[in-house]
Amino acid sequence: MSKTKFHESWTSSDCIKSLSDFINDLDEGYCTQKKYRETTGVADATWQRHFGTFSEFRAAAKVKLTKGQGKFLRDIAKHASSDCYRDLIDRKDWGEDYSRENKSRFKTILFCSDLHDVEIDPFYLRVLLDTAKRVQPDVISIVGDAFDLYEFGKYTQDPREFDPLKRIKFMHDDVFGPMRKNCPNAQIDLIEGNHEARLLRLIANDAPALRIILSDLHGMTIPDLLGLKQFEMNYVAQCDLHAFTKSDLDKELRKNYRIYYETVLAHHYPGARHMGMPGVNGHHHKHEIHQNYSPVFGVYEWHQLGCGHRRAAVYCDASKWGNGFALCNIDTHTKTTSFDYIPIVDFAVSGGKWYHREKSEIIV
Repeated sequence: MSKTKFHESWTSSDCIKSLSDFINDLDEGYCTQKKYRETTGVADATWQRHFGTFSEFRAAAKVKLTKGQGKFLRDIAKHASSDCYRDLIDRKDWGEDYSRENKSRFKTILFCSDLHDVEIDPFYLRVLLDTAKRVQPDVISIVGDAFDLYEFGKYTQDPREFDPLKRIKFMHDDVFGPMRKNCPNAQIDLIEGNHEARLLRLIANDAPALRIILSDLHGMTIPDLLGLKQFEMNYVAQCDLHAFTKSDLDKELRKNYRIYYETVLAHHYPGARHMGMPGVNGHHHKHEIHQNYSPVFGVYEWHQLGCGHRRAAVYCDASKWGNGFALCNIDTHTKTTSFDYIPIVDFAVSGGKWYHREKSEIIV
């Protein structure tokens, strides 16, 4: 090891040449301040008076990018990393493919939210499907998070237990299929929630194996996965999945909503209750009612819906959740609404019909 020596006569160019020569002769490893000092014998003070820090010294010697260069390349990488999401931009056109219209003055919408595929409460599902069959709503609006797939979210699960195809098949066979069969004339809308957005982003980017399984082995495109074609459903999604941070994505997801008959609004997030019209939101799995006033709609109600997810979850405390869905009756001429919220506990009453939870539907 050489004893370090201060080279008082060295200019900045001399320092840069010394570091460049050292880097060129370096067989392997990273050029650190300690390694340069101990190998060359050049005292830190020699270059510190010209460059201050070793990081700036390396940048001057073109060994390290300058701050401006680094930011520029990081910005390129950030945009390039999300280019895969641009392939999903056409989903913004899936919201009107299967719209249904009739000229009747009075309309009924069935609103439900946060079904979470195989995590759905079986009693909730039975009441929901039977209510839809009896009421024959003009619209069934699923206000986000029909799919769960929490293994793709912020919650962790043993990857060996991943079974996304089981979850997708459940939604097709046990929810969307019976819903369409029970209500052949209804417009069915699925409003994109954070779970659907997260699923699509991860299929596009972080889960290429799943994308191969879906497309190559099962011939499934994204609309097939969501069941749009098979069950004639609209997918309401106006947000840009080309978002860099979770905060950016949350802001984008707030663009996903639908207004029905210029009278009632459906949105996944609760902030929509401040948008000035009656409506519903999901997301929080708890029923809340807010009474507001608008010069256009007068006094009206906003309902935060309970969920369809069973009140048991492996990744959080679900004991404070509430299960339920809502029917909204609308006079399109006067733009007035009347909500009927149906809570699901050990029994439920929907449209005057009583339902009781069966033994097989008890959540342990």
